[in-house]
Amino acid sequence: MVKPSTFASLFGRSPFKAMQTHISAVEKCAAEVPNLFEALCAGDREKVVAVKDLIFSLEQDADDIKNELRTNLPRSMMLPVDRRDLLEVLDMQDSIADTAQDIAGLLVERPMEVPDTLKEPLLAFTRRCVDACGQATLIIGELDELVETGFRGRESDKVSIMVDELNKIESDTDDMGMELARKLFAQEDQMSPVSVMFWYQLIQWIGDLADYSEKVGNRLRLLLAR
Repeated sequence: MVKPSTFASLFGRSPFKAMQTHISAVEKCAAEVPNLFEALCAGDREKVVAVKDLIFSLEQDADDIKNELRTNLPRSMMLPVDRRDLLEVLDMQDSIADTAQDIAGLLVERPMEVPDTLKEPLLAFTRRCVDACGQATLIIGELDELVETGFRGRESDKVSIMVDELNKIESDTDDMGMELARKLFAQEDQMSPVSVMFWYQLIQWIGDLADYSEKVGNRLRLLLAR
């Protein structure tokens, strides 16, 4: 948990350092999702529960930072960007951690078995979605430099290129997610309808990790265009 005194040192004179601290916490949370599915594929129920507990703990850390940031962002503070824009980016970052928590919670609340034909594409898909989270973290890591340059110049161009790369990663996840869904539906006759439904939901949630990451990048691109 982030203590107030610790957070004050992170917050400093602007919220941008705290935004970076928050997305770093979010990325740590999302980075555990592949471990969750690796344990599930291996049939290691004990590890699934352990990773779920870790994800929940990391999500709470991210929530603590988010709540402190909201509390310490007075309306009177002079910011180089609109306060509402900053809070929207924060909410998108937070959605990544929330989604990781949802995935972990479902896998523990309803024990799932991974069909053999889904194991390899599922793990590849999950890792690629987490790649998007990592790219979003790198982009938010450029906020300090963007502020210093007034969201213009070479730094702006650099961030635009980084956002383009994030968009490419997210496009990869779209293709991988659709292929995974096709593999799921190809064998739905061998699965219970409820299992098919839950697996389809999980595929959507895993994809959401990349979708919310892309939204973080695209929202920052909008700020550059203003």
